[in-house]
Amino acid sequence: MLINRRFLARVACSLAAAATLALPVSVFAADEAPDALIKRLADETLNAIKSDASLRNGDLNKVMALVDTKIMPNVDFRRMTAAAVGPQWRQASPDQQQRLQAEFKSLLVRTYSGALSQVSDQSIVIKPLRASPEDKEVVVRTEVTGRGDPIQLDYRLEKTPGDGAGWKIYNLNVLGVWLVETYRSQFAQEINAKGIDGLIAALAARNTANQAGKKG
Repeated sequence: MLINRRFLARVACSLAAAATLALPVSVFAADEAPDALIKRLADETLNAIKSDASLRNGDLNKVMALVDTKIMPNVDFRRMTAAAVGPQWRQASPDQQQRLQAEFKSLLVRTYSGALSQVSDQSIVIKPLRASPEDKEVVVRTEVTGRGDPIQLDYRLEKTPGDGAGWKIYNLNVLGVWLVETYRSQFAQEINAKGIDGLIAALAARNTANQAGKKG
């Protein structure tokens, strides 16, 4: 089955840590260093979550609104979806690409709703950035500490040009596993069996089941 329970549980745990970084303010300086960006987002978001009971309790409507207004402006979601789908992305029609992005976004948002309720006393350590000033893509390595063992949480970011210039997140590594690559292996199985439309249908079915509170 596409996106099994064990995988979703792992993603939820990772996003519980990632949630401490994932609700940034909508505007940031284009020349802000990527590690400084991650640090600032962590500090701001921890305070926001601790002061909002509905966020801590995973209010889905509020989480979805936050994702749309706060997270997505700081994520290259088209690139993330394209990477998760793999080579078949280029064969998909514009309509199929839009539907894939919508269903993938819904899957991640609904996973966030459960993850946010787990955020409490975490803190984050930003590791020294290994990058040159001219680099357009970097990895910001962090460690989340709190209850239990420290969690390795790394981000791939790209520097985007134009009016919205700045660093954007396009992948997440939890305990040595990159999120996009993990999804890609599962998406590929569905595409090989039923094509792009089959993947869209499977994601839609998973989202419907999640919305209804079903387990699969």
